Amino acid sequence: MEADQNKQKIELSHNQLTNPFIEVWSIAWPTILTMVSFTFMQFVDKLMVSKVGPLEVAAQGNAGTWSFAMIATVMGVVTVVNTYVSQYLGSGKPEIGPKYPWAAMWMSLILWIVLLIPWAIILPLIFQSIHTGDHITDAAELISLESNYATITILGSVFLLVGRGFTQYFFGMHMPKVITVSTIVANIINVVSNYILIFGEEGIPGFIPGIPGTPALGLAGAAYGTVVGMFFEMLIPLAVFLSAKFNNAYQTRRPWRPCIKTCKQLFKLGWPGAIQWGNEIVCWAIFMTVFVGRFGTDDMTAGWIALGYLNLSFMPALGLNVAVNSIVGKYIGAGKPDVAVARARVGVFIAMVYMTICAAVFVIFRAEMIEWFLSGADIDPERIASIVALGSKMLILVALFQTVDALGIVYSGALRGAGDTVWPGIVTAIYSWVFIVGGSWVAVTYFPSLGSMGPWIAAATYVIFISITMVIRFEKGKWREIDLLKDPDRLEAARSAPITIGPPAAEADAAIADLGDHDPK
Repeated sequence: MEADQNKQKIELSHNQLTNPFIEVWSIAWPTILTMVSFTFMQFVDKLMVSKVGPLEVAAQGNAGTWSFAMIATVMGVVTVVNTYVSQYLGSGKPEIGPKYPWAAMWMSLILWIVLLIPWAIILPLIFQSIHTGDHITDAAELISLESNYATITILGSVFLLVGRGFTQYFFGMHMPKVITVSTIVANIINVVSNYILIFGEEGIPGFIPGIPGTPALGLAGAAYGTVVGMFFEMLIPLAVFLSAKFNNAYQTRRPWRPCIKTCKQLFKLGWPGAIQWGNEIVCWAIFMTVFVGRFGTDDMTAGWIALGYLNLSFMPALGLNVAVNSIVGKYIGAGKPDVAVARARVGVFIAMVYMTICAAVFVIFRAEMIEWFLSGADIDPERIASIVALGSKMLILVALFQTVDALGIVYSGALRGAGDTVWPGIVTAIYSWVFIVGGSWVAVTYFPSLGSMGPWIAAATYVIFISITMVIRFEKGKWREIDLLKDPDRLEAARSAPITIGPPAAEADAAIADLGDHDPK
């Protein structure tokens, strides 16, 4: 009886949301804060490290992206915990959900040992290979900085990966505020740790004093600070998941043992996401370190600053991607695909408005945004002017594809919520190699006069094409043939639902009341 009361109390908020915008936004805003977390940590790293020097900014960007490529590959697998949990929530069987984050935890630990530790050993060799023949006078120092930062980040990523499955559980249960709290705490701790470990007892002269007796670790301190932040981001969701309240309602502690069957389910649905995320980030890493980097340190520094702003604009939209994933999953699990489509389109609208505003900010304040990273650093004024000029051009180009990028980001989340992961994952991998890597090679080989803007044009082309492709894939409705829960009635409902180009019929929203009336057992 007590467990049923706890369950009903926990689920009450899910069933009271009837306004489409309010429902999507109530899930999206805390999710957005969460998705910004890791990127914000690296953004803070970059901003603080910029006070040390431009070489450190380039090293942090290169090492952060190459290390995150393999981290994202593992994250791509465990992200589908959201899909399973949300569909079981919609079907009225939320008590099945806890087995998936436990399976994700065991998978993450194994993959960290098998993939990430070797990756930490290999990366210094990759950096050395990449920078051979570059027009960089201090390549040896750059390689050393990159290697140290990458090694610390990768080894510490075990906290991020272990916590990711539990994070996705709360997304799937439509309880993202739990993750919001952990995100805020983690970022505060990260900022404080960064300041202490990067600058040591000297602090930032003329701005904030340091802590006596503390060594200044520079770029390595930024990496350690990020690891500390990741630990606390893992700790809070895990504590809530294991709490007596959740355990009484959903038996969250019971399925802690490794389960091969559940791991297979996650891997079967998640491997395309692993390929999609890992491939895309590797391609972006090649884009920056190989193609943009070949034009010199100034181009690479400007590029990483511009890409940092791009990631900050991208991650809130990715938060909407995750929110739409969980919402679409819930309504498909409930046999209401028409409502799922309506909510996906609301998420697309919010993302497009937000990213259009970002585009305007990038154009209007482009020079100031680049200068912000360079102020206070010991850099020659002529070099500052060069980096600002390059970065400003890059931000204008980034602004051109912001709105269309919103379409691809959110629709890919809707596809994942429906269980359609294989086709989008393969197409994304193909497009990223063809446009980002192949297009950049064409630009630097046949149009060298464009300089580092040539690869950026190729990257913009990729974003436009992949976004249009995701829109077409979702709106054609191929996902209606997918049945993750093995329920013939729900599959038939998905096939026969009157999903049109425009918004679904008004009565579709009334179907939400059915979820409110449903008493999960």
